[in-house]
Amino acid sequence: MISKIDLAAAHIRQCLAQTTKRPLFVGLQGPQGSGKSYLCARLPEALAPIRAAVLSIDDLYLPHADLVRVAREHPSNKLLAGRGQPGTHDVELGVRTFEALSKADGEASLPVFDKSLHGGEGDRVKSIEVQLPLDVVVVEGWCMGFYPLSNEALEAVNAPTEVREINEFLKEYASKWYPIFSAFIQITPDPPGQYDLVYKWRLEQEHHMKSRNGGVGMSDDQVKGFVDRYIPGYVFFGRGVQDGGDGVSRHFTKLHVADSF
Repeated sequence: MISKIDLAAAHIRQCLAQTTKRPLFVGLQGPQGSGKSYLCARLPEALAPIRAAVLSIDDLYLPHADLVRVAREHPSNKLLAGRGQPGTHDVELGVRTFEALSKADGEASLPVFDKSLHGGEGDRVKSIEVQLPLDVVVVEGWCMGFYPLSNEALEAVNAPTEVREINEFLKEYASKWYPIFSAFIQITPDPPGQYDLVYKWRLEQEHHMKSRNGGVGMSDDQVKGFVDRYIPGYVFFGRGVQDGGDGVSRHFTKLHVADSF
């Protein structure tokens, strides 16, 4: 059986063969615990000798002080009570980083966000450097490629106020980030919509981490509460990765995960 890593690498090679654009920007979306980090950590080796770099949008979070400000400015929106949702990333930092990675020579700085700081709320730390030029840039994240819905679509599904606020933030991602992307990969539960798997995957991820660090981490109830804040994003915006919302034709593939990566 062909591995998900090989399938993703094959999709990227196919995309490279169909365009002269370098670097090729590839968005990768998948739920928490679905194997995004595992896949991305191994993609550069699987793609060699193609020169590839990987960036997580987790490293594009706002500094801690600004995350606190966002939560304070939206006291009734539990989705914005901590990092994670659209609205908690530094969109302009993303734009500058993508532009830097597109240069033909030199080095580019990749931001780094340490989730362990401030009692687990996280903060930005020193960046790392990557050598240019690159053939491929993979940008991964749980909401990478989510598209905002129209007002009519929001009304049709009776979207709550909290989701409508996230929708407004998504408009900036769609207008400033997505135009540079030529391809998307989506990791999805099999069958689609089985969100119980997201809880299972994230719980397994937490248990694995705690088994390696002496038991430091979230309780099972805390993990459930953590994932609860993300489910509305999958429900309302997840199809945007495949369908898009800007009329641009992009190479797309879906990796189905039935149980574990």
